[in-house]
Amino acid sequence: MSETGQPEVHGFQTEVSKLLQLMIHSLYSNKEIFLRELVSNAADASDKLRFEALKNADLYEGDANLRVRVSADRDNNTVTISDNGIGMTHEQIIEHLGTIAKSGTAEFFSKLSGDQASDSQLIGQFGVGFYSAFIVADKVTVRSRAAGVAASEAVEWQSEGEGQFTTRKIEKANRGTDIILHLKEDEKEFLDDWRLRSIVTKYSDHISVSVEMLSQEIPAIEAQDEVKDEDGNVVTPAVEARDAVPAQWEPVNKATALWTREKADVSEDEYKEFYKHVSHDFADPLLWEHNKVEGKTEYTSLLYIPSKAPFDLYNREKQHGLKLYVQRVFIMDDAEQFMPTYLRFVKGLLDSNDLPLNVSREILQDNKVTQAIRKGCTKRVLKMLEKLGTKDKEQYQSFWNEFGQVLKEGPAEDFANKEQIGKLLRFASTHEDNSTQNVSLPEYVERMKEGQDKIYYVVADSFEAAKNSPHLEVFRKKGIEVLLMSDRIDEWLVSHLTEFDGKTLQSVARGGVDLSKLDDEETKEAQEKLEKEFDSVTARMKEALGDKVKEVKISHRLTDSPAVIVTADDDMSIQMQKLMAQVGQEVPEIKPIFEINAEHDLVKHVADEADDDKFNQWVEVLFEQATLAERGSLKDPASFVTKLNKLMMSLTK
Repeated sequence: MSETGQPEVHGFQTEVSKLLQLMIHSLYSNKEIFLRELVSNAADASDKLRFEALKNADLYEGDANLRVRVSADRDNNTVTISDNGIGMTHEQIIEHLGTIAKSGTAEFFSKLSGDQASDSQLIGQFGVGFYSAFIVADKVTVRSRAAGVAASEAVEWQSEGEGQFTTRKIEKANRGTDIILHLKEDEKEFLDDWRLRSIVTKYSDHISVSVEMLSQEIPAIEAQDEVKDEDGNVVTPAVEARDAVPAQWEPVNKATALWTREKADVSEDEYKEFYKHVSHDFADPLLWEHNKVEGKTEYTSLLYIPSKAPFDLYNREKQHGLKLYVQRVFIMDDAEQFMPTYLRFVKGLLDSNDLPLNVSREILQDNKVTQAIRKGCTKRVLKMLEKLGTKDKEQYQSFWNEFGQVLKEGPAEDFANKEQIGKLLRFASTHEDNSTQNVSLPEYVERMKEGQDKIYYVVADSFEAAKNSPHLEVFRKKGIEVLLMSDRIDEWLVSHLTEFDGKTLQSVARGGVDLSKLDDEETKEAQEKLEKEFDSVTARMKEALGDKVKEVKISHRLTDSPAVIVTADDDMSIQMQKLMAQVGQEVPEIKPIFEINAEHDLVKHVADEADDDKFNQWVEVLFEQATLAERGSLKDPASFVTKLNKLMMSLTK
């Protein structure tokens, strides 16, 4: 290897500079993860070469035996991680080692807590694994040659972890990448071969690429004759001369694809470490499932549910999916065709025998095999979660707190599994006295009152607004449970999940709510009598409000509040109107239904008001008050305040 060019000096992206300072000065816990990250990156480089070589076998350059080598040099105080994978060009090395995606980096820094142990766990999860080298090294040298590129086009990258790095052209006979860590003075423990072996065995045993280290050199032995004592007994046996046996590269890890092994032969720790390899997550997974499917479509799946949500969980455009292998050959990362978007948090891999080795993303789109595998994997994940929700409610609650809002996207996206997804959903409810979303639809159905045929819910901007909604008054009086929804996605959810277990989901803020089935005859007669008595009042109120409302009617849902607005069953809900307005969509003008509580003292006072002007002002104040309670805002709040002030002043005279 020789230098062929003058070094070029480059400045790190600002985010990288900040990250390097963090690595160098702050993250000292669990230092050994640097080797896990670098070996994992090297294995990925081998996988990428194997895939590219499917189209161009010349990239192997006569050496198809892919491996990663780890070695220590005590004389030079260095540790080197070498691979003969895909390698990097000059442009690629600047792009990959000088820049980090800004959105991911900003989120990385926002997650830092100051706790060294927990902060170090974020490495790798945010794609910054290479920079963990600076935890133990005060200088890092990278020498790389891309497969298929001339030896003279290799490149050397070097940095001391400060504000800049240098690159230069070099000669490199072999393709692939060498990462040389110049260790800090207090990190000499990593020069010990046994220490390095233990780290590789701990973190990289499952990697399908062979991770090799040098064996111990065996010294030469001179020939020695047999020696006997005076009684003729052999004291020292004869020894034949033996040449010195030089150190040889030997595998340290099992180097077998973990998913191809029998489940009984894979330990729990191996499954956990493999998850960390495929997900770049430091935390253990919540649960996993390893399955081999045989029959019309044959494939192996290893699916994991993480214990913590990734930073970009709510970015639906972010690439997600499973690692795809075909006949044990790595094909692609993030094969999203095998997992619906609402399950984008699922990690793992698929290995299919029924897809061609040259499969591409385009071929996967409309492939019948892909559709069959996607269907099978989706059902398996849903069953995993249902089983967890039944067997361990505490663990499931932990899952729901992390991923629940994403799972709520399911009914809109996956009609075929709508009922199954419905079983997994959790909500706050009037049955509980807190905002925890821990009530399932099956539990709600089990607690339904005799004669109740609907699942009632209310959607509001916050849990407090939902809990204190005037729409709940009659439901509390009758002891009917109502689901309290306050996530932004909830209105979208209930527009697609319209029924569960044969029961219709009914918003309590709709005009069509009818609890008459639960009323006795005496109550029904009293309500009919009240409606007749107030016929003239409701007609007068409708005239006062004009085209602001669809109709004015006596409410049977209120016990404490004077009035409320609701929407007709066939109109867009108020919450959906608000959501559309927030995202800049044009919202159609929808007139609400104005319901009044005829037994409320304020309504009785208004009904008795003979002065038409004052009557109209009172009606408008009641209507705008109800609108404010439901929508959280008014088109003209100043006008409302003026009318309210006038009425209050008139009461003091």
